[in-house]
Parts: sequence; structure tokens; C-alpha cells
Amino acid sequence: QVQLVESGGGLVQAGGSLRLSCAASGRTFSSYVMGWFRQAPGKEREFVAAIKPTFVRSSGNAYYADSVKGRFTVSRDNAKNTVYLQMNSLKPEDTAVYYCAAGPDYGTELHNYRYWGQGTQVTVSS
Repeated sequence: QVQLVESGGGLVQAGGSLRLSCAASGRTFSSYVMGWFRQAPGKEREFVAAIKPTFVRSSGNAYYADSVKGRFTVSRDNAKNTVYLQMNSLKPEDTAVYYCAAGPDYGTELHNYRYWGQGTQVTVSS
């Protein structure tokens, strides 16, 4: 079993930055692909970023949705069982509940991930 808890959400102005954290339980964290998804009001949950398993403090191999490339950075610290999402140059359209997810293989679809956190709200004002 893997338990995921997101934190770091909040209210920021457009152009600002925010860093989300996802703390995972268990000793198998390093073997999972960790993904970030978001869901805006009235929209489907969508892929944001993912990072492949690593065993040292490293950003690893990261992948991003086109909408966030160049602005968001995903990284992981296996020693702390934590994955991060650094969000810069935030836009109002980034407003959503952000979810951390874990799965056995890389993917950009919801079904690629087995475990999910409860989400953290990110609101970007104009």
C-alpha cells in the first residue's frame, strides 16, 4: 500500500510561484513513477508532469504536459519519500486541485496510476 499526501497549495497572483509537495509512505516509493495531475472546475482531470524512479536525490527523468513546459519542474527526493512540483510563472488557467499519483510505469493517463492523494488547491488570481 502507498499513501500519498499533498501539501503546499494556496493563493498566488499571476506570474508568481508555488511549490507543491507529495509525501509518500512505505519503502517502495523509489520504484514508482510519480505523477502530478490537476482538475479545474468543470474540467476533466489532466496530466501535468511525471518523473521516473530514481534512488538518489535527483530530478530524474521528467516529463511534462505542453501547457506547463518551461514553467513547472518535477523532482523527487527518495531519502525523504517526497516528490515536488515547482510551479513558476503561474497563470489563472493553472487554477485547479492538484493531485499526486503513483504507478508502476510511466503514463499520462489516469489509469496508469494506482495510488492517489487527496489533492491540494492552487488558485491563481489575475
